Amino acid sequence: MYKDFFKRVIDFSIAFIALLFIGWILVIIAIWLHFANRGAGAFFYQERPGKDEKIFKVIKFKSMTDERDAEGNLLPDADRITAVGKFVRKTSIDELPQLINVLKGDMALIGPRPLLPEYLPYYTEREKLRHTVRPGISGWAQVNGRNSVSWNQKLEYDAYYVEHLSFWMDIRVIITTVRNVLIAKDVNVTHQGGQGKLNDYRSKISI
Repeated sequence: MYKDFFKRVIDFSIAFIALLFIGWILVIIAIWLHFANRGAGAFFYQERPGKDEKIFKVIKFKSMTDERDAEGNLLPDADRITAVGKFVRKTSIDELPQLINVLKGDMALIGPRPLLPEYLPYYTEREKLRHTVRPGISGWAQVNGRNSVSWNQKLEYDAYYVEHLSFWMDIRVIITTVRNVLIAKDVNVTHQGGQGKLNDYRSKISI
């Protein structure tokens, strides 16, 4: 009952109330980022597969400029991230616009993080469980290592979460997420870390 009904009701209610209270803060941050990013905009939109692998656009605060080299290629992340961008990443403020995704029904507060569409062919059957629920702003994998664990372990955490999804599991993730944000645990502000992209990693090994 929780997974199929109450989870969505709770997610919508919390996201709606949160946006009512912090919406003005998000507007200020958006204006701040607009100028810090030198005209590159304050928001970042990217297609991600959600529940049942349905593609949606995830919304995040943009933490980098669009500066390019002489050949027109984007500069490395470390060269494009701004001081403001480092702050919003370290504090996980860059994830807050996803509350809009939660309102729309694309995402949940807690669930497997939405990854790139090109990763879809590289999941094992067990790992595909991650797409039987809505992706989350935070998740079991994020509170158990985030960028510091391997792809195999991260995706195993996602499958474990789906198999054990409950109200108390979500409460546990929320509490741990808040704690990790306060102490900036397992945050990498310049790149994703780990083993690079999943498709590159899995294409080199047999799954």
